[in-house]
Amino acid sequence: MDRETMRRTDKEEYHTVKKTRVRKRGFIVLGIIAFISILILYIIFSYRSGLNIAAENGVEPTGEEFNPVDNHDGKKTMMIIGKDRMDEGAERTDVIMIGQYDYMQKEMKLVSVMRDIYVEIPGYQSYKINAVYSLGGVELLREVMAHNFDINIEEYVTVDYDAFIETVNVINPDGITIDVEKDMSEKIDTVLKQGVQQLNGKDLLAYARFRNDEEGDFGRVRRQQQVLSAIQDEVISIGGIVKLPKILGTGMGYVDTSMPNKEMYRMIMSFMIRGDKDIATMTLPLENTYQFMDTSHTGNVIDMDFEANNAALKEFLNSSGIDTDESEADTTAE
Repeated sequence: MDRETMRRTDKEEYHTVKKTRVRKRGFIVLGIIAFISILILYIIFSYRSGLNIAAENGVEPTGEEFNPVDNHDGKKTMMIIGKDRMDEGAERTDVIMIGQYDYMQKEMKLVSVMRDIYVEIPGYQSYKINAVYSLGGVELLREVMAHNFDINIEEYVTVDYDAFIETVNVINPDGITIDVEKDMSEKIDTVLKQGVQQLNGKDLLAYARFRNDEEGDFGRVRRQQQVLSAIQDEVISIGGIVKLPKILGTGMGYVDTSMPNKEMYRMIMSFMIRGDKDIATMTLPLENTYQFMDTSHTGNVIDMDFEANNAALKEFLNSSGIDTDESEADTTAE
């Protein structure tokens, strides 16, 4: 074979190899595009499927009057409100929490506010804090938080029992693993036995709401934080992450919130992807900073030392990596 023939053969082989590589690259690019397209469709379909759960149950979230001021501090501070029974046409709050997400430090914090704390209410006589929502909705509750706790709330999220139950059932239809600390049945419409078990949405809500023991509301707040921790562990598991679009859709279908969807998704994704999953918690009032007091118009209340608790709250929310053990309240009623 002469040199000219060899050069021609080498050139043909080179072009053949080059075409093969180009085709392979093309298939890879098409594969990536197809994968991204399928992923986007899955997210959209799953999210809408979650929204439909609320829609099928006749839920139509409506916004409330709310006039916050932005803190402009790189954090998002919000009220998380669990709505309870109707009270003369309005709903009391079974759960009041302060949630804060720090976008810079990627830290989430939760503060449980005991519902029997006796507070001053602008325009009304003093009541337990769980009565404020029934008097003036989220805007009055925001004003009460500012007046009594010296904290500026920027957003609110309200949820009811159905939202909790349906979202838990989407997270894991077989139930959330929880260590039930004792036998429970009084005033919770179910029977729970002591020990580690998987509870569906209805039974997990009952466990979180139980208060008929010597600890009263203090024990209930502690169990609520235990339940939130168990739910978080389930959501950040591999199975939970796969279901995340449907979980978000279900939750968003049931909640009322002042947060735009874009801001809500930004915060959730920041926490899920980069956030510290060890959520810091605190309970107000702190140990040795309150006493129980009887009133003529609203029964037994928690008379709290606001100066001491507000200072601790401010330190907790403004500190990074705080030791939460030092911030928790006493878990036994006096």
